[in-house]
Amino acid sequence: MEFGRTERENILIIDDVHLNLASLADIIREAGFISRPVSNVRHAMMAVEAELPDLILLDVTMPHMSGYEYCRILKKDVKTRDIPVIFVSGLTSSEDRIKGFECGGADYITKPFEKVEVILRVNMHLRMYRMQQELTSSNKKLHSLVSRQLMKIEAERFNMVRALGKLTAQKDDWTGTHLENVSKNCRLIAMGLSFTRKYEKQITSDFINMIEVASQLHDIGKMTVPDKILQKDRRLDEDEYRVMMTHTTAGVEMLKGFYSEDEDNGFIRMAMDIARYHHERWDGGGYPEGLSGNDIPLAARIMAAVDTYDALVNERAYKPAFSHEAALWIIKQEAGKSFDPDIVDIMGRLEGQLQRKSK
Repeated sequence: MEFGRTERENILIIDDVHLNLASLADIIREAGFISRPVSNVRHAMMAVEAELPDLILLDVTMPHMSGYEYCRILKKDVKTRDIPVIFVSGLTSSEDRIKGFECGGADYITKPFEKVEVILRVNMHLRMYRMQQELTSSNKKLHSLVSRQLMKIEAERFNMVRALGKLTAQKDDWTGTHLENVSKNCRLIAMGLSFTRKYEKQITSDFINMIEVASQLHDIGKMTVPDKILQKDRRLDEDEYRVMMTHTTAGVEMLKGFYSEDEDNGFIRMAMDIARYHHERWDGGGYPEGLSGNDIPLAARIMAAVDTYDALVNERAYKPAFSHEAALWIIKQEAGKSFDPDIVDIMGRLEGQLQRKSK
């Protein structure tokens, strides 16, 4: 038994001339293969549907449909496109051979054929077909292994992000639910925008998955802000506010270490954009750079509205919680001022799905 061969291969033979069909069937059977002779394409289609052949010997000149036409059909079907097709024909010109190869044939044997030639070519193409199947199987196993490793890496990265986010939240999250809320709401708003004509190409599934995780790092720079400022139970004075503003640039500096190790990592780039720019305003009145409009990265514009909403509907030491309706009213008044009008519009459309958990 040859390597990789666990059972006898079955060969489908298609020829409308009974003598040729019987002769090929005998050759294939004597060579140790399962012979499946049929006299027309209609019967061949039924045979293929019943059981996929390992190789097809195909006459060219037949009634109703030529071998060339049937070969094209086979090569268009994902189930049969890899099965080797060997033409066995009385047409001997180079144009006929070329036509056979152009429509997907693996080889071309002219009639009258020799028994030894048929067996050699069948064996050669079966061997190549088995090698191709083994390579495809190996590639699938490798792909599965790589996918599992990538999923493991992704899970580890997600856990790292959550851990970093929680370190910040322990200093500044009065409700204990801020990270969860902004994460879910950023994903929700991004998904809503992705269904609009304006953003359908810009917001991909990768963008949606990344912003859900990257948004949890928006305030990572607050780890550099003194606790007496973060936890102050009154509004900050001018000097304290200037210190608080530094958390945007400090967050970027903290994330740069990850980015320098993997500059192709879109997730870290998005996290850096969110950390730096989520306090910019649509009208240019924000910080740290005073960017305006579409110059502010989209992920940061989403984060700005979502972060403000969660701050409004949850209690802080210096203010009570606003109702969901009041918070949305405030945000709508800031459309075109603090926030991107498109994002405010989507928030209004999806207001019933906005997450606002609190302890």
